[in-house]
Amino acid sequence: MNHDAPLSAPTRRARRAVLPGLAVLGVAGALFVLRGPLLMSAPRCVAGRWHGCYDTFNGVVLVTLVALPLAVLVAWALARVRLARGGADGSSAWRLSLAEVGMGHGTVPFLWLTMMPGAAPGTAPARVSLVPLRDLVTMGPLGIVGNLLVFAALGFFAPMRFAAMASLPRILALGAGCSVLVETAQYVLWLDRVSSVDDVLVNAAGAVLAALASRRWWRAPSRASARTSATCRAA
Repeated sequence: MNHDAPLSAPTRRARRAVLPGLAVLGVAGALFVLRGPLLMSAPRCVAGRWHGCYDTFNGVVLVTLVALPLAVLVAWALARVRLARGGADGSSAWRLSLAEVGMGHGTVPFLWLTMMPGAAPGTAPARVSLVPLRDLVTMGPLGIVGNLLVFAALGFFAPMRFAAMASLPRILALGAGCSVLVETAQYVLWLDRVSSVDDVLVNAAGAVLAALASRRWWRAPSRASARTSATCRAA
């Protein structure tokens, strides 16, 4: 049997459908688990009330999910514009457009959650934790998963959109740098939150893990850049 033979078209289509199918199943499972808390926030969000919707975890998650069809529509419109201009083929147009929208839609809600103030903003003393792994044991599974997801969308989509980011060390630096900015903002704005080095470590790890999941769709460097890199290595 020739294992190097190219896959048939139906097989390739089936393999491409696996990841979207798993994503749909994951979202459906999360909605089933969170249906109770999300429905509790629905009346306040529908009424446009800030308190109880935009200042709660459940409310932000609900608004993010409700806005998902709009995000897909925006990605579709961007892809159509790219195709109309003739600057990319169908696959590239969709990949770039989904990456641009995905970075924003998947990152902004988590940034919103991380910047929510604690119980006594402006009065409680600013707190910093610089001992690695000390806060990790107190995060709990939900806290660890939440921190892994903060920059997961950025790590997943950035290499798909920018060829310069198609590198795990660069994604690690991007996730860590963005996390340091968030922790610094929490401290400077006196939000009654702990600025922890463990948050930076877990945020950066989440970005790298997400980048690994999207590696087969990373945007390849241009031929000119590849030739330049090969010339530099040869020299």
